[in-house]
Amino acid sequence: MPALGQMSDYEIRLIRIFQTVVECGGFTAAETTLGISRSAISQHMNDLEGRLGFSLCQRGRGGFSLTEEGKEIYQAGLTLLSALETFKSDVNALHQTIKGELNIGITDNLVTLPAMHVTHALTRLSAPEHDVTLNIHMEPSDAVIRGVMDGHMHVGVVPAVNLPTSLSTQHLYDEPSYLYCSVGHPLFDKASDRLTLDELAQHPAISPRYPLPAEARQAHDDLNLRASASDREGAAFLILTGRFMGFLPEHVADQWVSAGKMRALNTTSQHYLIPFVLIARRDRRPNRVVDAFLHFINTPQTPTPGI
Repeated sequence: MPALGQMSDYEIRLIRIFQTVVECGGFTAAETTLGISRSAISQHMNDLEGRLGFSLCQRGRGGFSLTEEGKEIYQAGLTLLSALETFKSDVNALHQTIKGELNIGITDNLVTLPAMHVTHALTRLSAPEHDVTLNIHMEPSDAVIRGVMDGHMHVGVVPAVNLPTSLSTQHLYDEPSYLYCSVGHPLFDKASDRLTLDELAQHPAISPRYPLPAEARQAHDDLNLRASASDREGAAFLILTGRFMGFLPEHVADQWVSAGKMRALNTTSQHYLIPFVLIARRDRRPNRVVDAFLHFINTPQTPTPGI
């Protein structure tokens, strides 16, 4: 007796036709529902019976009735078609629901940056319909780069400075930085935009020990570097002593500027931009969570304050 060794779309279509014929109570009644002629229905039924190897129904003057095998095939068909619908629903749900984990490394002191797309992407990734665990690592840029390269982190946000070619990059924003001093500094109460470079060089300034582009390095080289800081927060500590000048990102200094504790010096000349990028390994394996995060980064929603 032949058997359905492989279930193709055609066999599934035959089973659907058989199910409709049974539920309509015969070939003639099924014509309208199926939208095909009685003779076509009969041909399909003959084909299904031939593939299964037994008769499914009695049709003729005595009316339509199922054989015992037909009854069992009808029930089995219901189970099959229900399973197919469940399968389709599950697959569709996979497209709508993202499950997994995202490890993202972010350089320190970015949370006050206005309107960077990372926050918006994380908001969408952590929506109730998804099941994603978010792990954020706040690290110096060199640690973030190492984390992405060794696979400890999926993606990272760092300055675009000295990046390995094995990493892919996507520009996020340019961070403006200005030269600041604080209350108590000799230049705090002077006309800040009229200071000459010679006047600035008479006062101690802070040298950064963190990666900067060449333009930013040049801006520091013109100053009287007498102290150093390993990160922007350290530079802020030194500036707030009232003894040192130093460069800070505008969004970092804004809290002290608004409070009247800091002011920018020579904003037209003493400033530079640092490009920040999203990094990932070029040879990374496909990952639905990471792919979704990158998609959300590329399709930002209405920006709000935050990174």
